Amino acid sequence: MLEARRAQTTFADGLIAEEVTDLREPWMRHSDTVLEDEQLVEIVRQALSKRCKKSKTRGRKGTPADVVLRLLALKHMFNWSYDEMHREVRANLVYREFTRIGGGKVPDDKTMGRLARQLGPEPVEKLHQRPVAIAGDKKIIEGRKLRVDTTVVETNIHYPTDSSLMGDGVRVLTRLMKRITEVAGAVGTKLRDRTRSVKLRVVEIARASRSKSEQGRERMKGFYKKLLVATAAVVGQAQRFAKDIAEGVKHSSDVMQQAALEGMKKELETMAPRVKQVIRQARARVLHGDTHAEGKLVSIFEPTTEAIRRGKAKQPTEFGKMIKVQEAEAQIITSVQETAERL
Repeated sequence: MLEARRAQTTFADGLIAEEVTDLREPWMRHSDTVLEDEQLVEIVRQALSKRCKKSKTRGRKGTPADVVLRLLALKHMFNWSYDEMHREVRANLVYREFTRIGGGKVPDDKTMGRLARQLGPEPVEKLHQRPVAIAGDKKIIEGRKLRVDTTVVETNIHYPTDSSLMGDGVRVLTRLMKRITEVAGAVGTKLRDRTRSVKLRVVEIARASRSKSEQGRERMKGFYKKLLVATAAVVGQAQRFAKDIAEGVKHSSDVMQQAALEGMKKELETMAPRVKQVIRQARARVLHGDTHAEGKLVSIFEPTTEAIRRGKAKQPTEFGKMIKVQEAEAQIITSVQETAERL
């Protein structure tokens, strides 16, 4: 069951509110008025209710829409991860009162991640536009001034190198194949774990990359050749595992475990092409000197991430998405759009 707001408060909620109301930060007082808006809460409630057909009226009580809205606003304000948000809200009475959780249980990081994904781009766009409309109604902005700029929203990834990306791919594919073997048993294609040898190659490449001599570059190229062979072998093995599941060689008589196998097959089919792309771009760069491989990936987990050259002395290359931001009076953001152009 999905509620717009918590229908009933507890004694603990009242006690917390009484003790910490005067401890709120100034931005919380201003934000509280906006976040009380019924249309904002309704946008969140409608988006979350689409998860199941009858989630509005049936099932156990989920996290109320206004609590989800306030938790996401708090996360955005401090640029926390979901895990950091969960930990901070649990430990801070002011945050508990602001988010309307009070003495209740704070949703964990996985729950909040699922709820945030459930919102989707269209509801989030509506959530952005509603405060702009509120600011217009209250004459905070009149549209006489407009400032347009671009910025990079960085993706949460490690610094990409071809060797580390292949290491990521081998680790993920091998982990999936191990889980498939645990469910289906040792039938069909046999699992050969190459993670240890791949890790050694990655470490050797990292050490060899410190040397700028011709001999050091040749050693690194030799290590890369070995890494490419090992990674390609793991990708081929993953493709055979997926084929065995599709043909019923690897299967389970248990319905739930069979469904899990189908899910892992889809993961293999998703990750294997990405790792193959990393192999292609590494081979082109290391063996042929081509640094502009088509469809270049900088992360196998965030394939839409782009390498953006901004010309900054401290950080010449950033990894993420270029965003165009429009700002009106009183620092009100009126529009945020992804763009490929720099202004």
